[in-house]
This record gives sequence, C-alpha cells and structure tokens, in this order.
Amino acid sequence: MQLIISSASNGEGLYGWVVSGHGVQRKSKRSLCRLLPSVVPVCAARKDDSEKEAEISYARAARPLPIRLVMVRKNFDTGVESVVNNYASKVKRYCSFEDVQIKSNPKNTSDVVAQVEAEGERVLKAISPRDWVILLDERGRDVTSEQLASLIADAGDRGSSALVFCIGGPYGHGSQVRKRANVSIKLSSMVLNHQVATIVLLEQIYRAWTILRGEKYHH
Repeated sequence: MQLIISSASNGEGLYGWVVSGHGVQRKSKRSLCRLLPSVVPVCAARKDDSEKEAEISYARAARPLPIRLVMVRKNFDTGVESVVNNYASKVKRYCSFEDVQIKSNPKNTSDVVAQVEAEGERVLKAISPRDWVILLDERGRDVTSEQLASLIADAGDRGSSALVFCIGGPYGHGSQVRKRANVSIKLSSMVLNHQVATIVLLEQIYRAWTILRGEKYHH
C-alpha cells in the first residue's frame, strides 16, 4: 500500500489518496490519520492552521458603542455579584458598560399580566430612541459567539447611540418591550435563572469583543 498525502482541498477539508491492489481511493484527513499514525502531526498542524485562519476571519473593525444591561431583578447573591463585576470590568476594556436594575413587580400586584406590563414600562424608560435593543428571550433565535460578535459590531455600524441588552422578570417581557426590540436571542434552550443568565451574557459579551479584536481568549 502506498500513501500519498496532498495539501489540496475541495472545500470539504484536506484529503489524500491510498494506492493499493484495489486501485486508488481518496481518503479524508481523519481516515488518513487512522491509517498512518505518522500522519497525525501533519494533520494536527494543518488543523491548527485552519483554526487560526478561522479566528482571524471573524476579527473586524467595530465602533465601541456603550453597552447597557437593563434587567428586571432583585439583588444578586454576594458571590454572583463578584463574578458579574469581574466580567463587567473586562467588558469595560472595550466599551463603557452600565448595569440598570429594574425593580421586580413594582406595583406589588398579584396579577401576572399587570406585573409584566408594569416592569416593561420601567424597562422602556431606560431605553433611548436611538438605542439598538437586543432582547434575551427563551423564544429568541440561537446565536453562536461569533454571531453575537457580529450583532455587536453591526449595531455600531448602524449609527446607534448605545447597545441595550434586556433581561425580563420571572414572567418574561412586556408586550411593548417586545415591540421595541430590534433583535431577540436566547442564551440557551434551557431555562436559566437571572443570576446565571447575567454571568453567561457578560462572559459572552466579553468573548465577542475578543473575537472582534482577534485576541486569543476565543478558540
């Protein structure tokens, strides 16, 4: 059996050919690595190169819009507050950041619909007309870290005054807040409590900026 390694690519990844008594067969990079262990370093090196190229391709110029997190919540636990502050300080390396806390159930009502709409009224007061609003919602669309980075960069390209992320109360967002939102996304298909959701969101915002700057945090 003769093994021929090629650096050519057809859009499906690197591949090569195996010449044997059965003729010539094209093999994928994974198959080649199984056939000949000595090929593994070559495959690994080329994988590293392609991953590096992928990372660089997501880096782009982005206007550092002020980011405001508007969230209906009660006070965080001390440990959670510490983690949130840590990621907030990291985000501030790239842009200004403000955390706006909206009181849960401000009218102290037992009517869920009235509670959600009252919270929504206060959320809207924290949003300016030229703000670009991203709603965090379990019915929103799934986005990757790279796609979130693009959303952040695109908001700056549109000439918005600030980028606002909204996290609703325990019963979700008011109808007027949903209408005001420019984009609706979700952090997970699972339900996250407000403390966990805040940490995940801030880490992803920080990650998004490292992607846009081509830094090594995201790989």
